[in-house]
Amino acid sequence: MPNSRSLIALLSAVVLLATASLRVSAGANTAQPGRPVTHAVDVVNDSFQPATIVVKAGEKVTWHNSDDDPHTITSTRPLFDSGGLARDDSYSYVFRKPGTYTYYCKVHPFMKGTVVVKGTQA
Repeated sequence: MPNSRSLIALLSAVVLLATASLRVSAGANTAQPGRPVTHAVDVVNDSFQPATIVVKAGEKVTWHNSDDDPHTITSTRPLFDSGGLARDDSYSYVFRKPGTYTYYCKVHPFMKGTVVVKGTQA
């Protein structure tokens, strides 16, 4: 029968290996092929922060409403519209084609933003 020091060393090694395995698995989940890269825009103080964001084709933009007021994320072309977003609500859209996409808030039309989508090699 192993002594207590050997048993503690063995258990410590098992815990270290399990922890390392979990770290590798978690990293693999965040970099899976086919999952779009996500960019964040914060809706705060009746503005979009940043007001202009540059992404690659196929990437996702997620807007998060940090304001007490409701807001929308509405493209000036009929492409996307979040509907009303209450505080702490989010809305995401994947931009598939290069171009410049402007959007605004229907509740506060002075709030404007731009997404510039570059080709996938940009």
